[in-house]
Amino acid sequence: MRVGVLTGGGDCPGLNAVIRALVRKGVQEYGYGFTGFRDGWRGALDGDTVRLDIPTVRGILPRGGTILGSSRTNPFKEEDGVRRIRETLAATGVDALVVIGGEDTLGVASRLSDEYSVPCVGVPKTIDNDLSATDYTFGFDTAVGIATEAIDRLHTTAESHMRVLVCEVMGRHAGWIALHSGLAGGANVILIPEQRFDVDQVCAWVTSRFKASYAPIVVVAEGAMPKDGDLVLKDGTLDSYGHVRLSGVGEWLAKEIERRTGKEARTTVLGHVQRGGTPSAFDRWLATRFGLHAIEAVRDGDYGKMVALRGTDIVRVPMAEATAQLKTVRPELYEEAGVFFG
Repeated sequence: MRVGVLTGGGDCPGLNAVIRALVRKGVQEYGYGFTGFRDGWRGALDGDTVRLDIPTVRGILPRGGTILGSSRTNPFKEEDGVRRIRETLAATGVDALVVIGGEDTLGVASRLSDEYSVPCVGVPKTIDNDLSATDYTFGFDTAVGIATEAIDRLHTTAESHMRVLVCEVMGRHAGWIALHSGLAGGANVILIPEQRFDVDQVCAWVTSRFKASYAPIVVVAEGAMPKDGDLVLKDGTLDSYGHVRLSGVGEWLAKEIERRTGKEARTTVLGHVQRGGTPSAFDRWLATRFGLHAIEAVRDGDYGKMVALRGTDIVRVPMAEATAQLKTVRPELYEEAGVFFG
């Protein structure tokens, strides 16, 4: 048995922990061989491979990023994409494919498995925590920790200058990073994509904070939208999955706050620092368990499934279910944070 492994989409902390767990258990307990595909689906399309064995995965547990590389390549947008993948798997002797990715990467794996009988097992990866079939995705905890530390640091400089500091975090169309880091970091305003915001209300919260002799911190998710407008974007370019490149709402909001309140406002865009660096202990634990259970699914021939966290248990769910809709912040969770606004 030879198992192919690829990591697709945006990189995040914990990818290497999954690869390590797959290989260690697959080799030691089942005697499997492993082939890694470089740069996500591109490697599977072009036959760009690397051998994976126990020496290869030694020492990679605490490393961020992915030793296999990643990309946002969409095989269904490539000429003869499915045929090329099948030919690559046949040429490399790969019997099953473990796909580590988020909504888009796993969406491709789901279609390949369900429509074209390509044997795939999925592992959920995204800092956005927006896959509906799992309680948490690895990478999220690290991103929240990085954002929270940044907010802690912003408090002191905001109070030193008595200015508004707007912190823009990632998350695309889900507000999980903003909500978790905003609450943990003591933000005075948290804005998420699931709830359109009123700029006048934001300014009222900012003014209220200044009246209490404190400088306000505003945490805004990159996909948050004002009530009387649309997504604020730096440009309208699309990736191969049809997604726009988000970012820009933080800078726009800071200018609006300064114009309407007369208070000096500055923006910090955390960007890719949330995705990089050493994974947290929780993400290493979760990614490792996902890898162990994913190779068990391969052993059982349980294809078309994704491993998922439910409580403290790792279960298998259909990939089609996992990618059918985004997991977004429920209104009642956002309302809990409202007591700290202003």
